[in-house]
Amino acid sequence: MTTFFLFVLVVLVILIGAYLYRVLQGPTIFDRVLGLNGISTKAIIVLVLMGTVFERVDMFVDIATGYALLNLMGALAVAKYLEQKGLP
Repeated sequence: MTTFFLFVLVVLVILIGAYLYRVLQGPTIFDRVLGLNGISTKAIIVLVLMGTVFERVDMFVDIATGYALLNLMGALAVAKYLEQKGLP
């Protein structure tokens, strides 16, 4: 079972790398925001996976929920800023 978790972790890290490329090379600000949201989503999955590995799912789910709320508030703040700035 540990090899399965290791495999999933490696796949998630590769996906985070793809999102990181989008953040760094994104032609528009919207691409960069979507890349950051993708990285945050994968980080939440990694946290829950770590909770499963360490057999402390309850603690890691609480941390992941807090991180998800911060991600949501950040995305809303950026959207509000871009709306006020007049970008489509």
